[in-house]
Amino acid sequence: MTNISSIASLSNITRSEGDPKVLRSGPSSRGVPDSLAKGLGWFSLGLGLTELLAPRSITRALGMEGKEALVRVYGAREIGSGILSLSVDKNLGLWSRVAGDGLDIATVLTALREDNPKRGNAVVALALLIGITAVDLMDAQASTARHSRSVGRKRSYRDRSGFPRGVQASRGAARDFKTPPDLRHAPPLASVSKRTSAA
Repeated sequence: MTNISSIASLSNITRSEGDPKVLRSGPSSRGVPDSLAKGLGWFSLGLGLTELLAPRSITRALGMEGKEALVRVYGAREIGSGILSLSVDKNLGLWSRVAGDGLDIATVLTALREDNPKRGNAVVALALLIGITAVDLMDAQASTARHSRSVGRKRSYRDRSGFPRGVQASRGAARDFKTPPDLRHAPPLASVSKRTSAA
C-alpha cells in the first residue's frame, strides 16, 4: 500500500497546475493468474538461458549425453514461451509452456532406462516436471477464463461512476474555474461554429 501511495504522490508532482490530483488508487486489475504468469515467464527465461548456455551440464546430470542440440532447441522454445508469458499474449505463452512440458516429460522418460547410471536424477527431474506442468496447466486455464469473454456476454459497469464522490459533491465544482492563459486567445466557440456552417 505504501508503494501505491508513493506512486500516486509521484504522479501528482508531474501534473500541471489545475490538473486533477490522484487521491487514492483503486484495486489492481492484475489478478493472481496474471501475477503467476509473470513469475512463470521469468522462470521460462531463466531455464531457457540455462538450456542454451549449459546443455552439457543438463545432459550429463540426466545421463542423456549426446542430446545437447535437443536441449538447446528446448532452451530456445522456453525463451519464446517466457517472452509470450510476459507479454499481452500471456495465454499463448502459458499454453505453449504446457505443450513444452509435455515434450520435456516425453524426453526425460527416455532417461528412465535400467542401464542409465543417472536414472535417479531423471526420476527427480520427471517429478519436478509433472509438478511444473500441473502449475502451468492450472494457470493457463485460469488466465484463459479470466481474459476471455463468451459471445453475447456483456460487461457490467454498474459499480463504476464518473463521480467518485457522488453527483451532489460534483455540483458547482467548476464555479471557480479560470480559463488557462494558453486558451484565452482562442476564438470563441460560437464564431468557430458560424464559420463552419457558412462554409
